[in-house]
Amino acid sequence: MAQFVDETGQMELVWFRGAKWIQEAIKLNVPYVIFGKVNFFNGNFTMPHPEMDLLSEYKKGFKITMQPVYRSTELLSNKGVGNRVVQKMQQQLFTESKGKFGETLSEKILLEQGLISKNEAMFNIHFPQSQELLTKAKQRLKFEELFFIQLQLVVKNLTNKAKNKGFVFDQIGQYFNGFYKNHLPFELTRAQKKVLKEIRKDLNTGAQMNRLLQGDVGSGKTIVAVLTMLIALDNDYQSALIAPTEILANQHFTAVEELLSPVGISVKLLTGSSTKAQRRVIHEELENGDLHILIGTHALFEDKVKFKNLGLAIIDEQHRFGVAQRAKMWMKNNLPPHILVMTATPIPRTLAMSVYGDLDISVIDELPPGRKMIKTIHRYDSNRLAVFKFIKDEILKGRQIYIVYPLIKESEQLDYKDLMDGYESVSREFPLPSYRISIVHGKMKSADKDYEMQRFVKGETQIMVATTVIEVGVNVPNASVMIIESAERFGLSQLHQLRGRVGRGADQSYCILMSSLKMTKEAKTRMQTMVETNDGFKIAEVDLKLRGPGDLMGTQQSGVLNLKIADIVHDSNVLYLARKAAQQVVYSKEGHHDPAYKTVWMTFEKIMRNKSIWANIS
Repeated sequence: MAQFVDETGQMELVWFRGAKWIQEAIKLNVPYVIFGKVNFFNGNFTMPHPEMDLLSEYKKGFKITMQPVYRSTELLSNKGVGNRVVQKMQQQLFTESKGKFGETLSEKILLEQGLISKNEAMFNIHFPQSQELLTKAKQRLKFEELFFIQLQLVVKNLTNKAKNKGFVFDQIGQYFNGFYKNHLPFELTRAQKKVLKEIRKDLNTGAQMNRLLQGDVGSGKTIVAVLTMLIALDNDYQSALIAPTEILANQHFTAVEELLSPVGISVKLLTGSSTKAQRRVIHEELENGDLHILIGTHALFEDKVKFKNLGLAIIDEQHRFGVAQRAKMWMKNNLPPHILVMTATPIPRTLAMSVYGDLDISVIDELPPGRKMIKTIHRYDSNRLAVFKFIKDEILKGRQIYIVYPLIKESEQLDYKDLMDGYESVSREFPLPSYRISIVHGKMKSADKDYEMQRFVKGETQIMVATTVIEVGVNVPNASVMIIESAERFGLSQLHQLRGRVGRGADQSYCILMSSLKMTKEAKTRMQTMVETNDGFKIAEVDLKLRGPGDLMGTQQSGVLNLKIADIVHDSNVLYLARKAAQQVVYSKEGHHDPAYKTVWMTFEKIMRNKSIWANIS
């Protein structure tokens, strides 16, 4: 223990270890500057384990008004390498290098964006002279980090278009026009027409199309896919539509075949369940060109599946397919087919710009007219009898019900309703012969699963008790109620996808979120968000804020999102500016030779030669 005294009073300095070394190191009656956490106890101020600098040494360093805090480890701290030691090392580095950092952005960008220089930013991020300069330093470094990521993505997009030549679909003929004029079952929405226009433009450039089509559940992505396949057919090319599950592949096949049967277009389905005889016919018709559209699962990636002239590949929920699998589709032709990637999982704009920034992105942001909004209600387990009464009333009206559980078997760790226990309680409340119940879960054999699904689709059962296996791929317009048990167990994206299984008919539909009384703050936010909005993009934004970009996209994208200083959730405004600036640089009339961006291109070339330069950017 030591006494520290200045003109304002005195304070006890306390050490709980290393007392002998401290006793030898400290000079008595000599001015010191001390740093640490101050405690007040029994009328006395104390500071445990203070960091101490002789006043004479402190004056030799940089004059700073705020102290930087550096991350450390327990091992470093135990070795005496604390925050003050790292700060001194940084001061030494700045002194020896004279604070000279090579500028990475051009003068034009600095002026347009109102950014400070690299030198000023690096000094003030470590030793800020004021709060204003610290803010400017952060803004500069965040912009720089996001700018070079966006520049890389925009360049990749442009390079792909120049390098990856594609088939030219310049004909809009009898298949497209005949279907559009005579067989289109409804008027396209403004958003669908806009997306179709973007796709038609891509198909006519001579470069391979790489477009991501985002659309909320029920927004009408399938009809856009069908019309795109008709353009391919008008130009004498075949199309493939690939789905991640047999259920979803079957749904696509049924929908597409029903739409195109009046036009006389050959559509077939290929999945793991296809028989040898069916496969033989499909292989033969594919190779001779009699088969126009093939819909299926991973089975389409097999080497045996050969097309006569594959011109278009549509991938649904592409994040469920591996890169190597997708690459097999590109190798089925001399030229790669045009690619349309579809997702019903809304991706926040900031995330789409960072993860899919090398793709062209289209969004269907409106639902077809006449579609009634699904009413979402949150109920606790104590309200179960009232919920059962509501289900019976809906069944009396001729409606069907989904009841979804998060688990198949009871878990000792998680206090959630499990499927089998739920099935038994539902069976007691809705007994035969008045009610019939289907049960579906992921551990069932495909044949049994399909049988139960078909019973529900045909209306032979009124209630479907299931796990999230029905999250995608079930289209039953008569189903008007979705009950999600232990809703607090599900993420926002999953809740929204499950809700999208209802609301497909003309009747008012409902989603009831059942939960226990005990919920985390995040779970309460999820319930509130679901009740307040049906907008998938708003839900995705909340999900992004709750979970962060890493959790939302998974480890596959961790390299893209492992940022040093920027945060795509909180720095979305900086990201938009960085994207716009990157596009301005890439699409400059003089391109790489524009003298206004010479510094930028020099930095970019270094980044591409040595990715570890990211560590030097911020």
